[in-house]
Amino acid sequence: MDDVQILIPREVPLGGPRAMPVRRTLPSRQRSLVGAWCFLDHFGPDDVAATGGMAVPRHPHTSLATVSWLFTGEVEHRDSTGAHAIVRPGELNLMTAGRGVSHSEFSTPDTTMLHGVQLWLALPSRARGNDPAFDHHVPEPVYVPGGIARVFLGELFDVRSPVATHTPLTGAEIVLDADAETRIEVPEGHEHALLLDDGDVTFEGTALEPGELGYVAPGRRTLTLRSATGARVVLIGGEPLGEQIVMWWNFIGGSHDEIVEAREQWMAEIAGPTTGPTTRFGPFPEGQPDALPAPAMPGGRLRPRG
Repeated sequence: MDDVQILIPREVPLGGPRAMPVRRTLPSRQRSLVGAWCFLDHFGPDDVAATGGMAVPRHPHTSLATVSWLFTGEVEHRDSTGAHAIVRPGELNLMTAGRGVSHSEFSTPDTTMLHGVQLWLALPSRARGNDPAFDHHVPEPVYVPGGIARVFLGELFDVRSPVATHTPLTGAEIVLDADAETRIEVPEGHEHALLLDDGDVTFEGTALEPGELGYVAPGRRTLTLRSATGARVVLIGGEPLGEQIVMWWNFIGGSHDEIVEAREQWMAEIAGPTTGPTTRFGPFPEGQPDALPAPAMPGGRLRPRG
């Protein structure tokens, strides 16, 4: 059986050059997907007074679902489905783009420290044309050997999230006690990855540093976590997607041409009215900050990954 592959985070600005810095482990040169999970940003603890916090004006998505999961602080979410929600620690907010959606994210005025993760799920081709949707769920904490788990998507520790997904997958926060060992039963056909947020952990015998993502291929029936001083980790996993995707900026598609089309439609929408039957990413509430324009397309054709 293969060893644990460690993905090292790289720092990128969220929302532009002057935006809050985040640590990104997915996608990476070594790996594009873990099941359907295709994107993982880890941020904080971020002093909002110093950095300005999260300030991401309206922007588009296609063919993916976004997961916001906070440890500290709050984020105000608005999207073109009409959803308006405050993202709070321990509460799942899942926005499914389908054929197209737009949303904004701003840390709330009362937030002093912001800390959490944001993840994307690639939708399978059969779901890319679906209507956009928004789901909210507050998972109950579950006491497990060596710690506490909150299963926000999929099934783990005999707990199933009620939020539906388009592919079999798992997402959970686990807080480990000091001198703890936890063995987790998982589907043998799923691949998994573990993000260490804080503390110390060994994942299947391999030590991770804070911010690193450890990946294991399908073939395991159990995963073993150990911590000497205690830790907070996020476990993601799922059945391999089984198809390639093209991913660029905030879009996922099945081809380079689909991405080009989505970009052109977005730029046309933010240049004119955001209501009517032909809009793909609207409508959006009035009085909000200006939408983010899409960057220029790269010179060559985008390559599929996965």
